[in-house]
Amino acid sequence: MFIQTESTPNPATLKFLPGQTVLETGTADFPTPESGASSPLAKRIFAVDGISGVFLGNDFVTVTKDDGVDWDHVKPAILGAIMEHFQSGAPAIEGEAQTGGGHAAHDGPDGAIVGQIKELLDTRVRPAVAQDGGDITFHGFDRGIVYLHMQGACAGCPSSTLTLKMGIENLLRHYIPEVVEVRPVVA
Repeated sequence: MFIQTESTPNPATLKFLPGQTVLETGTADFPTPESGASSPLAKRIFAVDGISGVFLGNDFVTVTKDDGVDWDHVKPAILGAIMEHFQSGAPAIEGEAQTGGGHAAHDGPDGAIVGQIKELLDTRVRPAVAQDGGDITFHGFDRGIVYLHMQGACAGCPSSTLTLKMGIENLLRHYIPEVVEVRPVVA
């Protein structure tokens, strides 16, 4: 098994590509070791000292390290953990645990606007951020302000504010005049 690695815009996060499907549908964000209890893959990666986050996508695993940890020290152990997981035949997530990747439900008078926001996110934004090992999902819309949840490499990335303001906000405002601002939500 050959696992490729790619850097991401977030220097604390690397993207690992095992060359096979990680999750059939959706994504799974494990920002803490406790949150990864339902995932044999995340548990193996969190067993490596200095790991602070694991994000699973369709064909990639994004790993975030603690600030005081050097990639040269943890990368071989992460590669080993991913390889052991795939050789074990265990699922990425056990039982009835839910994968995310979906947008928050919105019921209210702005349903048509929210539908447009979600469609633009799904077609224009999410594929681009998945390339960088992350995901961005709709969290809410209130009085012209769009609230988005950033996951994986996007969470805590130094360039995420620029991505939100200059990229996503400009895109949404261009197509949907009712949008006045985009803000991140910390879950």
